[in-house]
Amino acid sequence: MPGIPKLSLVEGSFEELASELATYLDTLKGEGSTVASDIAPLLITPDPEQAEAPSKDTDKDAVLKKLVTASSALNGAPERELQAAYNLLIHLISQSEDPENYLPPVCRNLTSPITSSPQNSTGIALGILGTLFNTLQPDDETRYHVLLSIVELVKRSASYETIRPQLNSIDSWLNEWEMEPKEARKLYIAISESAAAARYPEESYIYLLKALRTLEKEASTSEARELSLKALGSALQSEKHFDFQDLTSLDTIQSLRKSDETWSELLDVFVDQSFEDLADFKEGNDTFITDNSLNEDILDRKMRLLTLTTLAAQASENRTISYAQISKALRVPDDETEMWVIDCIRSGLVEGKLSQQKQEFLIHRATHRTFGEKQWREVASRLDIWRASLTNVLHVIRQQKEEFVKEKEAELAGPEVRGGQGYRPDRRQRNQPLTLDME
Repeated sequence: MPGIPKLSLVEGSFEELASELATYLDTLKGEGSTVASDIAPLLITPDPEQAEAPSKDTDKDAVLKKLVTASSALNGAPERELQAAYNLLIHLISQSEDPENYLPPVCRNLTSPITSSPQNSTGIALGILGTLFNTLQPDDETRYHVLLSIVELVKRSASYETIRPQLNSIDSWLNEWEMEPKEARKLYIAISESAAAARYPEESYIYLLKALRTLEKEASTSEARELSLKALGSALQSEKHFDFQDLTSLDTIQSLRKSDETWSELLDVFVDQSFEDLADFKEGNDTFITDNSLNEDILDRKMRLLTLTTLAAQASENRTISYAQISKALRVPDDETEMWVIDCIRSGLVEGKLSQQKQEFLIHRATHRTFGEKQWREVASRLDIWRASLTNVLHVIRQQKEEFVKEKEAELAGPEVRGGQGYRPDRRQRNQPLTLDME
């Protein structure tokens, strides 16, 4: 695995810089700190006056272990010195054969409050971590620990927007670092929580789903169950999430049919059932929604929109739904029918036109909540209709073309007919072949 590139602004030998940092740490820690004296015996500094090289080299790992252990004191360094001190520590770590052993503790330090600058703590830490992330080689898995620390900081400060654009590369990064599913899951969950803290519920759900997919081979574990319930609750409570196929396709969600039948039953209602079925569910499980901290108003609204979507999708023949049908299916007053249709259109579930005069909704497009054999047959039927229509169009075009050719031939034959009335065309003109301009 490639190491950390050297930081060009740091000059000096390992021994000199380590001694300098140790002295600085002693200053920060105050009286009684012995970092410099502890590492002094471990530092082997060549004497330029001696021709022979020292019999042994500096034990860099032993030195780094003591420096990293004491490095939490850097969080109390003056703001103007803080980044330089951390850069020096990172430079020393880069000279180890296994820098990944020392960077995680440094990252943890940076996720702790910087006591010397409480107001700018997050910004300073993110700056240092960002610099560290960018100095690491792209395929260096140590980047994972740095990124995880960045996400933790962002979550605490609700500043998800600062890393949001870079997260488009998260999947390729994890593949490049060859991370285990458990580690990938930890990062996805952290990003999900960070997005939720910054009020990006849809993006939070996306990363939660990514985390859940890492458990497909462990679908029956308690961790899979806990994450499945969290994802399901998030999908149900989202005001913009209407397609539940992304959940039902997962083995972890299917496992809930054995461990959590009521949750599974509620999911089935939202997959392909109606508002009436939701009412029956609530009647049969009167405390389930409140016990699980679900917002009943959000569930009712979502289910009404999905019910209207199903009505529109099923009206395949006449492509219209009466206001009375909508009012009955959604269990809403007649004067609220148009409002619900407009809301459904805004949600992107249907497209169409309202007719107050006819008291009906003309459907232009409707989303199918599930897509199975019945829907495929409907697609095949429509394709047959379109093919028949195109065949008729081609037949009409051929007829028009034939009529056009006949008219052209008749126009060109006109002078020959007039020749019998005293007009005699030139012989060369008479013998010329007939040409038609079909453009």
